Amino acid sequence: MNWHQTVFELIDMRSFSNLWFWIALAVMWSTASHWVLGVPFDMVLRARRRGGQSEVDLEDLVRINSNRLLHISQVSGLWLLALACFLLTGLAVLGFHYGVEFAQAVFLMMFPMSLVALMSLSTAARIQEEEASGELLRKRLSRHRFWTQVIGMLSIFVTSIWGMYQNFQSSPLG
Repeated sequence: MNWHQTVFELIDMRSFSNLWFWIALAVMWSTASHWVLGVPFDMVLRARRRGGQSEVDLEDLVRINSNRLLHISQVSGLWLLALACFLLTGLAVLGFHYGVEFAQAVFLMMFPMSLVALMSLSTAARIQEEEASGELLRKRLSRHRFWTQVIGMLSIFVTSIWGMYQNFQSSPLG
């Protein structure tokens, strides 16, 4: 038996039975719900509690990040959309038609994140259109965070159900 076989038998390299996949999934959604449009959510809470300079800092950071997101979408949005659709379609076909478990795992992570990215663009455009500040800005950011968390919970639920199904299918009893 060679070194590679020993390592692969010792560490299960399938995605859904690998602890590192679940840690990465949890960290990804935790990070996505903490950073709202590139702004840490504790800044929103601090601006709500203290106002003043914290409010100004929040508005400046949201304006900078919103302008950046909208500029990227205007300059190369169509190409990024085409690339994302290509990659997601490739992962879906490899994963669910050809049964590549790694592609299934990556698709189940990236598809919901693409929804969050589209939601971020929509929120940035709405904030810029309304010239939101103060309470309205905090409301928009809080609503965006809430829906990001809803998408994250649904994603983790669907991924865990699919992962259990895959693990049962590959077990000796399945």
